[in-house]
Amino acid sequence: MTDPVRVVIADDDVLLREGLASLLGRSGFEVVGQAGDATELLALARELTPQMVVVDIRMPPDHSTEGLDAAKVIRQELPDIAILVLSSHIDVDHAMELLAGGRSIGYLLKNRVTDVTDFVDTLTRIAGGASVVDPALVQELVSARRRDDPLAALSTRESEVLTLMAEGLSNAGIGKRIWVTEGTVEKHVRSILTKLNLPEAGDDHRRVRAVIMYLESR
Repeated sequence: MTDPVRVVIADDDVLLREGLASLLGRSGFEVVGQAGDATELLALARELTPQMVVVDIRMPPDHSTEGLDAAKVIRQELPDIAILVLSSHIDVDHAMELLAGGRSIGYLLKNRVTDVTDFVDTLTRIAGGASVVDPALVQELVSARRRDDPLAALSTRESEVLTLMAEGLSNAGIGKRIWVTEGTVEKHVRSILTKLNLPEAGDDHRRVRAVIMYLESR
């Protein structure tokens, strides 16, 4: 039996923080600390070295990017800690900045927490090394593309696969979600990377970041 993932939760909303702690505790995680601001989060991360931190992007004193800034410091000082940043709004720039930090990184909208099973699955995948982007952010990027963008060359199915890639799903996971074989997904992925002029890479997480950052840069 594997040990539970040790988590620190940081959010100035006490009710949300306690709710998350209760949810994670019931779902097999071990909440080892809670913080109400970025300074407290950094202190707990350095003291407890949890396996994951879940942090709100906006926290006291200014409610701007304190949580994101703390996440960057944690990634620099303690790169083995997985990070999930929660946001109330879609913020493409902040999401891209976060995802550039490497593996075991996630960016989700807070309303995603309401789907408990999906949220717990996402946390588990991030703890396991995946990079996960909120589907709403992917849709925002896709819908904002110009008509002459290479994305226009993607088929409906390829666009669907691209969205699931951005959620951090493996080819096998994508296949289960859209009811096709893993081999079919592999063909779609190769086609997507070719159409977007992105080289194939063995690292699934680098592939996800490359695709999303490519979309953002257009």
